[in-house]
Amino acid sequence: MTIRLYDTKTQALQDFVPLVDGQAGLYVCGPTVQSSPHIGHLRSALVYDLWRRWLVYRGFTVTLVRNVTDIDDKILASASQGSSQALRDGEPWWALAYRYELEFTDSYRRIGVLAPTYEPRATASISEMQALITRLIDLGHAYPATDDSGDVYFDTASWPTYGELTRQKPGDMVAATDADPRGKRAPQDFALWKGHKPDEPESASWRSPWGAGRPGWHIECSAMSSRYLGPHFDIHGGGLDLRFPHHENELAQSNAAGDEFANYWVHNGLVNVNGQKMSKSLGNSIFAADFLDLARPLVVRYYLGAAHYRSTIDYHEGALVEAEAALDRIEVFLTRVTRRLEDTRFAGSGAQIVPADFAEAMDDDLAIPQALGVLHDRVRAGNAALDGEDLAAAATIRGEVIAMTEILGINPHAPEWRTSAGSPADRALDALVERLIEDREKARSDRDFASADRIRNELAEAGISLEDSPTGTHWSIEQ
Repeated sequence: MTIRLYDTKTQALQDFVPLVDGQAGLYVCGPTVQSSPHIGHLRSALVYDLWRRWLVYRGFTVTLVRNVTDIDDKILASASQGSSQALRDGEPWWALAYRYELEFTDSYRRIGVLAPTYEPRATASISEMQALITRLIDLGHAYPATDDSGDVYFDTASWPTYGELTRQKPGDMVAATDADPRGKRAPQDFALWKGHKPDEPESASWRSPWGAGRPGWHIECSAMSSRYLGPHFDIHGGGLDLRFPHHENELAQSNAAGDEFANYWVHNGLVNVNGQKMSKSLGNSIFAADFLDLARPLVVRYYLGAAHYRSTIDYHEGALVEAEAALDRIEVFLTRVTRRLEDTRFAGSGAQIVPADFAEAMDDDLAIPQALGVLHDRVRAGNAALDGEDLAAAATIRGEVIAMTEILGINPHAPEWRTSAGSPADRALDALVERLIEDREKARSDRDFASADRIRNELAEAGISLEDSPTGTHWSIEQ
């Protein structure tokens, strides 16, 4: 068994060889909690949830660290605009950050993303960041600004391999815009520490050897990953948009400080809307809360996880309907096979082991489209086995389908997806169909077969199929 993943740094598929046998350390750049989460945030969190689930299935003990950036230029800017509709007048920056953090946590939970092993906030690792900056200054790779601003910059010219992650030459890079350029030696030098400004709240600064201030964005992840996974760990993940400058700068400052840092770099693709990149300027961002109102959270998970993780998802109207139909085929089979095997010698049989071709796809850089193809093939085979009364085969396939859906987090019978009430429309449809089934049963008992057939036909015309079994008559929506 060999898991292969696409390493952004080498731009090639690599065999995953862990630093410690049987263990995998994974650091994922989490959200900057400046506003509500959008569907791109959901997609990124889901990608690494799927990586984690597969690594666990393959026998690894996984430590997943996903940080929260709770101090940042954008957070302070959002807090200073408290008069806008989305914000609250007089709300401190830290309260705003925490409020949005809770929104992210709830959105992740709703689509079944497992909680990370550790979820550190940037503000809880300030001392580690300052220690890392001090090391860089002592080694000649960082310098305090020359304008007495209190800023500290990474000296990109001091590190010959700067640009290796994204294969850029420093002279071709855009200038870093995260601090005032007056105190820099070169436009590409980026801020490690930002001196406190008069218009910023006192609560958004910490004492340091260079004066009161706060950390730069990039230094946060270098310090937190090292704190929770050590200076050398297995996988660093994040969205494709983070490769530059964020991950490029992380790599440079960590290596320059003497840390080996991540062995592999993994990046997930982004989410477009109707062929366009989501952006505030275009006004086409779809927030997670709104998206989760369009379909069941399970359907949202299926949709966001169905494409290859490195590809771009292009959301369009009707996409969730397609995902719902695909998921319903799995759900109908599992309901049907469980019901049919009840009270038979096959009721508890069927080992929950994934088929070899599913495992092969997942081992191949988490090729979920191919893995889903295997899943749906097995569902079709399972229905055929039930139609042919081959209960032994149906039981085996049920075990395989459960195993595959558990790994993908889309088992519709799992406790986290069960809802006792359902939507008002679901409850109304269930009541109407069950009433018609009762009428049909009465007609059959009265030997009024014409009425019984008429009820079945009317339901069929409405897209509802009936299945008579030893445990009664059951209905499902035809696909």
